[in-house]
Amino acid sequence: MKQTSTGISYNGITEGVIWKQLLKFFFPIMFGTLFQQLYNTADAIIVGQFLGKEALAAVGGGTATACNLLIGFFVGLSSGATVIISQYYGAKDEEKISSAVHNAMALAITSGLLVSVAGYFLSEPLLLAINTPVDILPLAVQYMHIYFGGALITVMYNIGSAIFRAFGDSRHPLYFLIVGCLTNVVLDLLFVGLLKWGIRGAAYATVLSQCVPLAMVLIALKRRKDCCRLEFKKIRFEKDMLKRTLYIGFPAGIQSIMYSISNLLLQSSINSFGTDSAAAWAAYGKLDAVYWMIINAFGVAITTFVGQNYGAGHMKRSRKGVTDTIILSFIFTAVIEFIFLTFGRQCYYLFTSDENVIEIGVQIMNCIAPFFFTFICIEVLSGAIRGTGKALIPTLISVLGICGLRILWLQVVTPRVEGLYGVITVYPFSWIVTGLLFIIYYLKGNIFPKEEESEVALQDK
Repeated sequence: MKQTSTGISYNGITEGVIWKQLLKFFFPIMFGTLFQQLYNTADAIIVGQFLGKEALAAVGGGTATACNLLIGFFVGLSSGATVIISQYYGAKDEEKISSAVHNAMALAITSGLLVSVAGYFLSEPLLLAINTPVDILPLAVQYMHIYFGGALITVMYNIGSAIFRAFGDSRHPLYFLIVGCLTNVVLDLLFVGLLKWGIRGAAYATVLSQCVPLAMVLIALKRRKDCCRLEFKKIRFEKDMLKRTLYIGFPAGIQSIMYSISNLLLQSSINSFGTDSAAAWAAYGKLDAVYWMIINAFGVAITTFVGQNYGAGHMKRSRKGVTDTIILSFIFTAVIEFIFLTFGRQCYYLFTSDENVIEIGVQIMNCIAPFFFTFICIEVLSGAIRGTGKALIPTLISVLGICGLRILWLQVVTPRVEGLYGVITVYPFSWIVTGLLFIIYYLKGNIFPKEEESEVALQDK
């Protein structure tokens, strides 16, 4: 770790053995994402055991996807800020680092307020649009209203954590999330189990528990002694910084919306099979999230790794980092696939004892889990490309390859294939096609300029 004359400590992600640096950065992100997922998983386990399958379906499945529709857009939008921070951090441009940090927090506050208002009024229309079963609709609406009431907290926390990761610091977000997760579990047991507040208790527990890690993020940034320090009076939009942030982040936000829309359409098809299928899909979503936690952590790791090394002009190191990340991702994916395909049924007992729900869930898992490895190149290559500041092409590939294909599948294939398989097989099909498109673009798109061209290329961004 190197320190400049002004006090900023650089983390060494631009130097050292690449695979070791990646894993050192990856594991805290993975465990942090695990604890973040435990927010929702704790809700699902406690709600499913205390309140039944109707409540389980109400807090998972389509409800979770509808929440992600709005939250995901603004978090994606703000991701442009973290790419910029990582590049300036790699280039050691301390004035621009400070400006980018405060610009990111201004965007987080604005985004959070917009999500709260939009989410409250769109909750019921979204749930109706995806054919949410009548018996769970009131519960799902109640959950979403409370959840979106705390959207400012959620968005600010996510952006604050992303700022730390842009610095190459993935440990602090992990510590914050561990505290928040433990708080969530305690509040779930208190509000749902002891006080019998029902589904609103689960929603309040999720929102209130996120206040704790947000406070820790803000305090930690405030206490820094270098140019990364957060000063509340400096939180404002800076025109050029905002323009560049939106250039990178807006495509990511649109991609997140398209993902959510395609998933909502899929959820609508799944809901048409009844409450048992909706509950099974909700439970599968919690288990499935374990894998996405891992692969997303690799995506975040390579985005920051490439961002800093691209900013420092290390193109060969960036390319090697991409290769190493793909190899590591395959190893972790193989382990998860083995666990899911061997112990899938036992995992479902965490959420429900209803045998019909479990049987449907096992069928879903056996259909999708064997194809997890086909998503690796999508996540890793798109993350690496965004780390260079190129956001439009990855978005177009994802929107057309995943979202477009899924919508087309639902219109053409699903009506001709009887049962749930006609819906869920769209996942591996869309992953395979999109993964191939990313591989072609990565190999042919001149993602990393030659070493001697890198400084000019960065200045042109």
